Formats: sequence, C-alpha cells, structure tokens
Amino acid sequence: MGPHPAVAAIRLAVRRVLHDVLNELSRDSAAGAAAAPAPPGPTAPDGGPTAPDGGPAAPPGGSRADARPGAARPAGGPPLVLVACSGGADSMALASALAFEARKLAVRAGAITVDHGLQSGSELRAAEVAARLGALGLDPVEAVAVTVGREGGPEAAARDARYAALDEAAERLGAAAVLLGHTRDDQAETVLLGLARGSGIRSLSGMAAVSGSAGRYRRPFLHLDRQTARTACLVQSLPVWDDPMNADPAYTRSRLRHEGLPALEKSLGKGVVEALARTAQLCRDDADALDRWAAEADATVRDEAGLLECAKLYALPPAVRRRVLRRAAIAEGAPAGSLFARHIEELDRLITGWRGQGAINLPGRVVARRQGGRLVIRQG
Repeated sequence: MGPHPAVAAIRLAVRRVLHDVLNELSRDSAAGAAAAPAPPGPTAPDGGPTAPDGGPAAPPGGSRADARPGAARPAGGPPLVLVACSGGADSMALASALAFEARKLAVRAGAITVDHGLQSGSELRAAEVAARLGALGLDPVEAVAVTVGREGGPEAAARDARYAALDEAAERLGAAAVLLGHTRDDQAETVLLGLARGSGIRSLSGMAAVSGSAGRYRRPFLHLDRQTARTACLVQSLPVWDDPMNADPAYTRSRLRHEGLPALEKSLGKGVVEALARTAQLCRDDADALDRWAAEADATVRDEAGLLECAKLYALPPAVRRRVLRRAAIAEGAPAGSLFARHIEELDRLITGWRGQGAINLPGRVVARRQGGRLVIRQG
C-alpha cells in the first residue's frame, strides 16, 4: 500500500525539484569541462592526440567509454540542498519530503530555521524546530538568530532579515538550492496584495518557482494547497507550530488570509485561490516577455553618448518604455526595492507629458531631468 495521497503529492513535488537541481548541476559541470583547455599530451603516430591509455583519442563528435568518467557529476561529492523551515505545517511537510527523497538521490539534505526574535521564547522555539529537523535525518541543521529592522514595515523587515540569513547560510554551507514552503494559497495572497497596491503585472505574477541569485530558491509547493501540506503532517504524525503572528489581525497578510479570501470565496464561489494562482503564472509569462523586449529596446533608444533619446522612447509601447526607464534608473543607483510605480510614472511624464517640468528626485539620490531632447538620469 502506497503513502497517503497528500504525502505522495508533496514527495512528488520535491522529487521533481531535486531532479531539476541535479540536472542543472550536471549541465553546468559538463559545460565547464567542455570549456576547460585540454592539457598537452603525447601524439599518436599520425600526429594526432592520444587517449590516456596511449591509443588514438576518440574522433570529433565521438566518445570513448573510458574517457572522463563522471565528468558530468558535480564536483566535491553530492550537492547540498537546504530547506527553510519555520516549524509550521507547510515547511515541516517540505522538510519531511526532502529528507525522504534525498535518501533516494545523490543529494545531501539540510535545514535552516530562522529565529526572528519577535516573540518571547523564540530562541527555545527555534531550538525545538532544529531538533525536529535533525530527527528527520537532515544534516546540517542550523538555528540562525536575526535582528529585524523597521524599514518597510514589520512584515517586509522580517522577510528581508530572513532572506539575508538564508543567503548567508547557503553561501557558507555551499548549498546548491534552498527549498521554501510557499503554497498555492500563499501565491493567491501575494497576487491580491499586489493588486491592492495598484502594482503592475510583475507584482501580480506573485512568487516565482525559481528565484534568487543563480536560481537558489525553489518553491515546490506553489501548485499545492495549504491543506495538503497540513494533512501530510497529520498522517505522518509530524508536530507543527502555528505561529500566532499568522493569526494576528495587525498584519495585512493575516487579515487577507482569515477575512479577505474567505469573503471572496463566499461571494464568488470556490476556486478563487486556484484562479489567482493561475493569474499569477499568466502575468509572469507576460512580464518575462516584456522584460526581454525592454532589454532589447534599451540599446535602440540611446544616442552615441549612451543617453536616452526622448523621441525614440515616446515611440515605444508604454509597457516597454516604462521598463526601459526603470532599468535606466536602477543602473544609475536607484534601489529596485524602493522604486515604485509612482516614480516610473513621473519619469514617463518627462517623455509623454513634457511641459518644461523640473528634475525628478528618485530613491538612492538619483535625479532625472530632460535636457535637449535627452533624458538624463544621474546620481544627484
């Protein structure tokens, strides 16, 4: 008899991601081996290179069964994959699936739990979670304490501190990937939050299945609902911790989770979460295509000195033009996370609504002004 359907679903999701990671590492290893210059060696009687055993080397495009054994394998042994685990149902289900699947593949599985220090006894709670992760067979397991700032509000500050800690741990431990337990429900909430802010389609595209530096972060559960993860924990007798902050109405996401989404489902019927998650993927596809278009258009709207020409910018479709402007502002030092839609709209008015207005101040002490038919963006 096979595992419970919920357990089977989470294991399959993790198995697919682990295969993706291994395949990518194998391709990178093979590409690196192909790019490395071959050391000089002896020559065959006809003047050609010889194989290590002294015989003629394989012809171009051919192969030798004994040549470069294991060349496609990642160097340094099995790769390490970490799971970020808070102790909640989503991340505990993910940790259990990683521990199970890693044993069947050439993967080492470890875990990181982050102590945000926002609640009394959080240090003990992090130690308990770490102990549970170790009991699953994950190694290494670390509990990392962080200091949460105030910039951007409590939720954003906690997220920034958490990702900074995960990045540091991944770099220090040499992890090939870090798995995150975001579910389809989380994706739906993210889309609604972006919609409420009046953001563009990049924000409405929600969380990517693969993100971070060199694709470090992987989200295997984006197509699974939160209840599947909780059921998987229940049938495996995995203890979980329900963070009281997730039910605190002081936090926007908490209100959306416990009040907003249920109200939408009551008014519109079941299927709202699935529809929002599907919308996220459609928006992501569109945003990716527009970003590629903007990257290609950037070089065509600059003069010989590299300045943006307003007439050429004006001719671009608005969605592409705004992306070119955003790229230009970031390239001059405007922090991407602080560059909002209102900033880009003001930049765009220098192109489409020019009435002699003065310079525009952007985050990061970047200043934009229109001069002689050119848009000049510089550090102030």
